Amino acid sequence: MVIAIGFEGSANKLGIGIIQDGVVLSNPRHTYITPPGEGFLPRDTAKHHREHVLQVLQQALDEAKINPQQIDVVCYTKGPGMGAPLVSTAIVARTVAQLWQKPIVAVNHCIGHIEMGRLITGAKNPTVLYVSGGNTQVIAYSHRRYRIFGETIDIAVGNCLDRFARVLKLSNDPSPGYNIEQMAKRGKKFLELPYAVKGMDVSFSGLLSYIEERAPQLIKAGEYTPEDLCFSLQETVFAMLVEITERAMAHCRSEEVLIVGGVGCNKRLQDMMEKMAEEREAILYATDQSFCIDNGAMIAQAGWEMFKAGQTTPLNETSCTQRFRTDEVEVTWRK
Repeated sequence: MVIAIGFEGSANKLGIGIIQDGVVLSNPRHTYITPPGEGFLPRDTAKHHREHVLQVLQQALDEAKINPQQIDVVCYTKGPGMGAPLVSTAIVARTVAQLWQKPIVAVNHCIGHIEMGRLITGAKNPTVLYVSGGNTQVIAYSHRRYRIFGETIDIAVGNCLDRFARVLKLSNDPSPGYNIEQMAKRGKKFLELPYAVKGMDVSFSGLLSYIEERAPQLIKAGEYTPEDLCFSLQETVFAMLVEITERAMAHCRSEEVLIVGGVGCNKRLQDMMEKMAEEREAILYATDQSFCIDNGAMIAQAGWEMFKAGQTTPLNETSCTQRFRTDEVEVTWRK
């Protein structure tokens, strides 16, 4: 029996989760929400994490009904992510590891999403679409690595949606992407947007510039409603993602597809991916908001896998890196 605690703070969500042999004991989080039309800055996000981390830590221990002595390993997000929030959270993880005299494991954020998705859904060897505010990748496991088959060459899909939400001055509560999804459900008129798939990679910056520049005039002239534009943006970017995911599945002869990351909660993306999977006689796996959005349990789960495989991180190597590639990690826990 191994109990792992995970600290996640790579962006605006601070989460601490506790896992015991594949069972989630607790998974509280606290989100930094900015006013409508504004994004979140690293300095302010780090301040939010510092202010709330002890409260969230106590909540995680209370909900799990355990004490620090029962924890076997402390896990934290090494990267990728925003520098200041990553460091503010890692300092707490390093501190409690030393206070509690426990080993520590540095976890790749992307792999945390993948391992949590595999745990919750039961997917065995899926092609993974990882979509969030800071990352967009199509991934498959091969020879002890999570190989990246395709990715964004500029901004992430979540960032694209968030930035358009700022143009429309949508609320950031609970998230700008969620509010775009709700508006898109009421959209009826489709605006054709630039469709930029380059081999296995996608590009969102040109598409975003195109709709950002035209949105105010189109809405003012009454040609398109904000709901129409949200609908058009979603349909276009999700079609691009489904296309490159299907191509990776064909290459890998995969019969499973798993969507992870914050944008993976989007029901329209799940519906489009499910239709593609059905045509390929494959199975779609997806999770709900409690696990697809950044959370501490996913870091605990990946760290638990690493710890069980004999991996720990020396204290003098428990640094953070904003650019930590998914395929840099040797996956010692999978056969």
